Amino acid sequence: MRALRILLIVVVILGGLFVIADRVAVNFAEDEAADRLKTTENLSATPDVSIKGFPFLTQVAGGSLDDIEVGIQDYEAAAGNGAQKIRIDDLKADMQGVEFSGDYSSATATSATGTATIAYDELLKTAKSEPTQVAPGVTANVVGLSDGGNGKIKVTVEATVLGTKLPEPVSVLSTVTVVDGEVRVKADGLPKFGGVELAESRVRAITDFQQKIDGLPGGIKLDSVQAAPNGVEITVKGSNVRLAG
Repeated sequence: MRALRILLIVVVILGGLFVIADRVAVNFAEDEAADRLKTTENLSATPDVSIKGFPFLTQVAGGSLDDIEVGIQDYEAAAGNGAQKIRIDDLKADMQGVEFSGDYSSATATSATGTATIAYDELLKTAKSEPTQVAPGVTANVVGLSDGGNGKIKVTVEATVLGTKLPEPVSVLSTVTVVDGEVRVKADGLPKFGGVELAESRVRAITDFQQKIDGLPGGIKLDSVQAAPNGVEITVKGSNVRLAG
């Protein structure tokens, strides 16, 4: 009985040491992965990297990790032709089936899904914020974007008719979608400016706009978008996503 107790104690001690060694190793790996991702994506701040699953060491021995979560607070994505940038907030990605090279210099996820937010002030940069003529004597421009409720964006437009600015801006509820990597905002109806009837194409040249978003981390792509209180919430997904290297 005494020998059995000693054996059990040894097993418990070794098990505890293994757990400690496993946690130390995973913490080290998370820090290394975060530093590599920061360099690879040219980030201004170190991202959060969390390696899920236990034990970590046996996953490493098998050459792949089941699940890695990555968090990036502020990411500057390419917009349009790449000359402009648009800020993506609170990007969180869940990467599945991460395989890495023998020297651990690169890692690729079989699939990835995630969420992020584009603030309304960032999206507003893509709208026509400078007064544009929509008819003889009538100019208009978008001055604000906000949550319109029920998944809609409220687009606020300011207009000037015959040199006189209308006392109150007009607004229209718009639908936001993702098409071929573009965030597209399209008015559900057409506002009137001071009772003046305008051609639909002229009005939509102001109220409707789109923003191409490229260069998201690891090659992930926009999947869907919905209006929310603080901005448009986007979902992203991808396959063979490069985590580092």
